[in-house]
Amino acid sequence: LHGLELNELENTDEYRLPTEAEWEYACKAGNNTDFSFTNEATDMDEYGWSDSYGWCAINANGTTHFVGEKKANAWGLYDMHGNVWEWIQDNWHDNYENAPADGTAWEEENSSNRVGKGGSWMDGPNYCKSAFRGSLDADSTSYVLGFRIVKDI
Repeated sequence: LHGLELNELENTDEYRLPTEAEWEYACKAGNNTDFSFTNEATDMDEYGWSDSYGWCAINANGTTHFVGEKKANAWGLYDMHGNVWEWIQDNWHDNYENAPADGTAWEEENSSNRVGKGGSWMDGPNYCKSAFRGSLDADSTSYVLGFRIVKDI
């Protein structure tokens, strides 16, 4: 997860996965709410793909979607809630005890799992909240798993 092909293509080390703190900050877009748009999931259908109606995932049509088909958050970032789980740089920890206070990635090798954020179209809105975190096997591949990258400048 550390070496992205884009870094190799551009002969740089500026591209990486976001830390958990960076991802959540970007998702909330200046808000202190459960979702980037409110504390309630009532507007989830406008901002993200999730399974609001039970296992059948009616509002997501049972599949992932191209980015940008729903409303962006206040900072113009699309699909922060739902669609696909997003890989995060941090290793999985059960809690935040001893986590870095400066927002850097927490990469102690006590877990082979990584943090996933955002939820997917198969998950209910509670899994798509800004602060919700999932434990993802580092070797996992899935049609509900993706990533976004950040560039250090």
